Amino acid sequence: MDKFSGMWAFVKTAELGSFVAAGRALAISASAVGKGVARLEQEVGVRLLQRSTRRIQLTAEGNLFYERCRRILDDLDDAQAMLSLSREAPRGRLRVSAPIVGYHFLIPLVPEFLARHPEVELDINFSDRAVDLIDEGIDVAIRSGDLRDSRLVSRPLQAFRLLLCAAPAYLTRHGTPVAMRDLELHACVRFRHPDSGKLLDWPWRENLDSPEPRLRTVLACNNIEAVLGATLRGLGIACLPDFLVRDALADGRLVSVLEQDMGPSRQFRALWPSSRHLSPKVRVFVDHLGAQLSGPP
Repeated sequence: MDKFSGMWAFVKTAELGSFVAAGRALAISASAVGKGVARLEQEVGVRLLQRSTRRIQLTAEGNLFYERCRRILDDLDDAQAMLSLSREAPRGRLRVSAPIVGYHFLIPLVPEFLARHPEVELDINFSDRAVDLIDEGIDVAIRSGDLRDSRLVSRPLQAFRLLLCAAPAYLTRHGTPVAMRDLELHACVRFRHPDSGKLLDWPWRENLDSPEPRLRTVLACNNIEAVLGATLRGLGIACLPDFLVRDALADGRLVSVLEQDMGPSRQFRALWPSSRHLSPKVRVFVDHLGAQLSGPP
């Protein structure tokens, strides 16, 4: 630990501007601080501090070295804090944000989680609105798509596919499309993003043999459950996630079409703020999601 002691002496001196102040902060003598810095300079072979009778300043090399030392010591603090937190029982209110459709796969996981962690109170908000986790005090969010906020970290969860589906009665009346261009003759039920107001693009595979069809939208909804309901009632063809239509496909209420033209699977992710100390309640919840929601669609 001598090297860490020297780093602490150097960092505190750089931050406080004197050996005396650094010694006071570290509860050691100013002489011990000076010796620790001197040993560190000898080890690295570079003068880190410019000393004078009036003040102590960082050299150019010392300024670069200070930034690295500060990060190393912060990581050491985090490691110690993590061990301390790991001994605490997860407890308290845990605020979770998930898309409306997420209750299909999230709610079945809740009983086991609460049985394991009875002191945690889950508060889940199902909404397709984009939320700011930090500003709105959200502990964990479940979302699909790209991670655009650098203040967040993520963990991959369940993969899923988007499928084109229609009710058998609709296909009996209007025919079953066998190629993408056939969709231009069909009615389409579309999902509209609540925030942007844009219609969901249907995810065609890459290297298509023909141009993307011009879809004729007969109904647009900002709720994916409403899109499903309209499709089950035979209003048209819709693009829906596989886990939402699994039962309807299995019992014949819906039929999947043009699967060969659909793009690759997508993935849900658990997101949380990249604060340096991950609380026990967030850690166990993310671990639970990762264990239960993994693998292929």
